[in-house]
Amino acid sequence: MLLVAAAIGGFYYFGDQPVWLRVIGLLAVGGVAFFIALQTEVGRAAWAFRREAIIEARKVVWPTRKETTQTTIVVLVVVMIVAVLLWLLDMFLAWAVRFLTG
Repeated sequence: MLLVAAAIGGFYYFGDQPVWLRVIGLLAVGGVAFFIALQTEVGRAAWAFRREAIIEARKVVWPTRKETTQTTIVVLVVVMIVAVLLWLLDMFLAWAVRFLTG
């Protein structure tokens, strides 16, 4: 964390240097910080979690275009039906309040 903060500080401290040179320095220090982080227990655990997440993502069965379209249409129809029902309920409640309050 301190290394990354120093790299960001250096990026602005050397503001008179070309941007591409400062970006390369920032990326190099970021790479070194990443390598150092992988040497810690938390870093190794995070890297293992990343690998396992990629493996699990490959197991996902994605829906076909037809299934996605059908599901989207069903959701839109249900939303419209609920919207109409809520509108009717609102109209009824407004009528009831007007009736009760005179």
